[in-house]
Amino acid sequence: MNTFKSLEEKINNAKALDFSDIFDSVIELFKKVWLKGFLAVLLVVVFAIVVNILFSLIGLAPKNNLASNGFDFDGFFSFYSETIIYSIPQTILISTITIAIVAAFYRICKQYVLGENVVDDYFYFLKKEYFSKLLMLGIIHTGIAVLAQFLFVIPYIYAFVPLAYFTIIFANNPDLSEGEIVKASFKLGNKKWLITFGTMFVAGLLGMLGIIGCGIGILFTISIMYLPVFFIYKEIIGFEDTNEIEQIGVSDDSDY
Repeated sequence: MNTFKSLEEKINNAKALDFSDIFDSVIELFKKVWLKGFLAVLLVVVFAIVVNILFSLIGLAPKNNLASNGFDFDGFFSFYSETIIYSIPQTILISTITIAIVAAFYRICKQYVLGENVVDDYFYFLKKEYFSKLLMLGIIHTGIAVLAQFLFVIPYIYAFVPLAYFTIIFANNPDLSEGEIVKASFKLGNKKWLITFGTMFVAGLLGMLGIIGCGIGILFTISIMYLPVFFIYKEIIGFEDTNEIEQIGVSDDSDY
């Protein structure tokens, strides 16, 4: 298991990465895990819908007043600000569960890459020993995203990359404190911002092709967006320092 100091050293000594090598790895792994990625995305979408419905029923969902009042810039900015503020509680819940489910997806991906026995446990990180840390990460993730959204486009685009590393760093280093996970995410995100943004942008374009399948097809393809940070983390940090407890009962069978 990595310590924060060892993570910091690996990030500081990070080698140069090749865009084509990272993206080739993304495509090859996606061919093997697309169904598992679909299940992860489906779980996130279902949970988000349920949360939105519950908040609407209790009157805490943001209301769209643009249509009734007509469009004007003052009205738009007012609606934009109110939507961000009123969405904070449900965004925290959705962010928390999303981090947990995507972290489990990354754990499955790591099992493929390392040739371990693949265990499809999408709720692995929803155990009580992880939940308080997940909730705090969800709060921090939401806080940074909300602040960046208030500052509009450029800060949000910048913050998007370090925020994307929250989940992969948590998935492989769940014993780190929340503050250490955030610091490591920003350190790695800043160090490899350009290649992360570039590979995620291209992967996102490919993922959006699922819209061709009557819209719902995007659920089968959009999980490819999660894979660039997985491979960048793999190349910079590596998966050598695995938790010995997780290795108990793992067979030598390989699905990769």
